[in-house]
Amino acid sequence: MIMLKGRKVHKEVPAEIKLTLLDLALKHEVDWGFSCARGTCARCRCLVTEGKEYLNEPTDEEWDRLEPEELEEGFRLSCQAAIKQDGSITVIHKPYF
Repeated sequence: MIMLKGRKVHKEVPAEIKLTLLDLALKHEVDWGFSCARGTCARCRCLVTEGKEYLNEPTDEEWDRLEPEELEEGFRLSCQAAIKQDGSITVIHKPYF
């Protein structure tokens, strides 16, 4: 299961392999900000507090947009972070602004 914590809406949803965290937030109507869905705007920035091992490795877009320290702390771009296997994942929407 995945716990998605938007600005006001928090929902626990089933993991769907290959979908991104942004896909899941939109599918389940969690209030998640985004603009481009390509990894360039960073409006969908989030903090993975549990289960980052169940996500794909950070993409080139994430390495280009996020600082190495952010990636080490668990920050990802939800449009790039895709589910690679089922597991318990907790994600908080944490945009810069």
